[in-house]
Amino acid sequence: MWKKSGAVAGIGALAAAVALGSAPAAAKEVTISSASCFPIGSPPSRVYEKLVKELNERGKGVLKVDMKGGAPAIGSPFTLTQKMSRGAYDMVGCTEAYFGNVLPEAPVFRFSEYTYAELRKNGGLAYATKLLAEKNIHYVARHDDNGPFHLWMNKKVTKPDLTGLHIRVSPVYTAFVKALGGTTQTSNIAQVYTYMENGTVQGFGWPSLGWVPTWAEVTKYRLDPGFYSSSLHTLVNLKKWKTLPKAAQDLITKVGLEYEDKSEPRGAAFQERIKKIHAWYDEKGIEAIEFKGADREKWLKTAFDAGWKEVLDRSPEHGAKLKKLFTRP
Repeated sequence: MWKKSGAVAGIGALAAAVALGSAPAAAKEVTISSASCFPIGSPPSRVYEKLVKELNERGKGVLKVDMKGGAPAIGSPFTLTQKMSRGAYDMVGCTEAYFGNVLPEAPVFRFSEYTYAELRKNGGLAYATKLLAEKNIHYVARHDDNGPFHLWMNKKVTKPDLTGLHIRVSPVYTAFVKALGGTTQTSNIAQVYTYMENGTVQGFGWPSLGWVPTWAEVTKYRLDPGFYSSSLHTLVNLKKWKTLPKAAQDLITKVGLEYEDKSEPRGAAFQERIKKIHAWYDEKGIEAIEFKGADREKWLKTAFDAGWKEVLDRSPEHGAKLKKLFTRP
C-alpha cells in the first residue's frame, strides 16, 4: 500500500487546519480586559468607552477589548490603576488624579504648560512614562481632557479664602484647598450629589467637562479662573503589553494618539466644547465668580505652588526634573 511521505503529510495537515479555520497562532485575535475609573456611561467615562469601541471595530481579527466595568461598581477608582499594574486588568482608562498611589509624580500631567505634542518632543512625556514603566505600566496616550478644574459651591465665596468651608476633593486639589484654609472630604463621583445636598460639604472640585447634570440642582456658584488640567489616560499592564502582537500594539498606539490629538484643550474644537458647557451652566443658574487682580494672582499662584510642593515633597529628584520639562521658563 502506498504511504504519504512525512513532508506530504505535513502539508496535508496544514491544509486541513486552514480549512477548519485554525489559522496560525501569530494571526489569532487576542483579547485583553479593560476597566474604567468612572461609572460606565457617566460623562467622564464616555470617551474611553468610545476609544474601546473603536479599537474593537478597527481591530477585528487582531484585537478584542473586553470591558469589565467601571468604578466604583468594580471597586475604588483610586486603586484601579494599582490593580491593573498587578494584573487584575490589562488596560484602564483613568485620570491621573486616581493613580498617584502608583506614581507619586502623577500630578505633573495636570500641571503641564505645554501641549502633549510638545511634551513628546521635549522629553517630558518620555520621562514620566519611564517612571510609569518602572511600575509595570505602559503609557499609551491622553485620550481625553475635561478642561480646567474649578471649585463649585453652594455658598458664595468672594475671596480666595476657604476658611470654615468643607470641600469635597480628589487628590488633584487637596493641597490647594488646604492651602486656602479649607478642610477636605474625599469621595467617589456617586457621592458628590448627596454630600452637597445634605450639607456634608459646601463645595466640590471638578473640571469644566465631565459633569453629572443633576449636580446643577445642588450647585450655585463656579469659582474662576480654572486651574490645572483634567487629563485622562489610557494605560496598559506592561507585562501584558510585551506579549501582544505588534499589530495589536500598533493599533492601540495609533488610536490612542488620534484621541490625544482630538483632546488638545488649546484647540478650537475643544474651546467650543467649553463655551457650550459654560452656556449650559448659565442656563442652570450657576453663577460664575471670577477673581481679578491680586485675588486672581493669589488664587492661581496658590494652586501652582501647592501642587508642585506636593510633588517635590514626594519625589525631590524626579519632581525637580519634571518641573523643568512640564513648565515654561
